[in-house]
Amino acid sequence: MSTIISAFAHLVDVLAGPLGPLFHGSAVAAAIILFTICVRLAVHPLSRASARGQKARAELAPRMAELRRKHAKNPEKLREETAELYAREKVSPLAGCLPMLLQLPAFYLMYRVFYSREIGGVPNALLGHSLLGAPLGGRWTAALAHGGLFGPAGLVYLVLFVIIAGVATFNAVRTRRQQAGADPVVDVSAPGAGAVAGMMKIMPLMYFFTLVTVAVVPLAAGLYVVTSTTWTAAERYFLYRDAPARAPLAATRSA
Repeated sequence: MSTIISAFAHLVDVLAGPLGPLFHGSAVAAAIILFTICVRLAVHPLSRASARGQKARAELAPRMAELRRKHAKNPEKLREETAELYAREKVSPLAGCLPMLLQLPAFYLMYRVFYSREIGGVPNALLGHSLLGAPLGGRWTAALAHGGLFGPAGLVYLVLFVIIAGVATFNAVRTRRQQAGADPVVDVSAPGAGAVAGMMKIMPLMYFFTLVTVAVVPLAAGLYVVTSTTWTAAERYFLYRDAPARAPLAATRSA
């Protein structure tokens, strides 16, 4: 693992080199944003495939509703026929998870590089870099302790929080509108229906949890999160703008 972390730190340093004349002391921060964009471009084909899969699942919603009515008292049979339906229509229920899962290693490496005081047995030179006065290895609590909310470092975090809050609000409003256009009737007797309905209600609020992540991780990892989250919001808007307006929720009407 130490070899991978060293290689990743070297990659960030190499990316920062050509950006130096333009971004000066913030070149490493710009390199982190550039790296994040490269990662998102690499997984974009999977995101497109995920969007196609979600649209296909929306088109299968009436048939899924019929299966739930038919096998309301036989969960095992429902699972079997659901799997057969997905296989027959070549729809993967897990496709939407792949883009997110493939980004986790990149986020973890970013966290480890800017958390470690030493890399390969030598002091971590990347910790000496900053973004407009905010150390890339620092956290929000440290920014508050040195200059306060409106100090140089505090203002950097304040801008990141505003961006995250704006993106989260956009996602929450869009999700609310999608839920409002979906079939709201849930069969309370269906297994897990209550949990599904509860998750659908709190889902818009979960977008704001990213604020906590940015506040507690090193600033470099926070930049990765902010860039990736903003990319995701824009990407989903364009990929799902022509998605079906109505689709039933996970449970169905009572027979």
